[in-house]
Amino acid sequence: MNNIMIVYNKLWKTLKDRGISQYKLNKEYKISTGTIDKLRKNASVTTYTLDHLCKVLNCRLEDIAEYVADEANK
Repeated sequence: MNNIMIVYNKLWKTLKDRGISQYKLNKEYKISTGTIDKLRKNASVTTYTLDHLCKVLNCRLEDIAEYVADEANK
């Protein structure tokens, strides 16, 4: 059964648009590899992480995250 979730598909496009690699996100902006892996898997991350990403990328939350309801809740 799918859950209601936040997905981070838009993050990867925003990173590309800003010319920031996942490696740079880790090394220069101190986003841990574990957190990057959670984002890849659409797992739960803290609001601190989301805030930090928005600052690093100079973007809005909707540029990196999106709410997607599962089929049962539509």
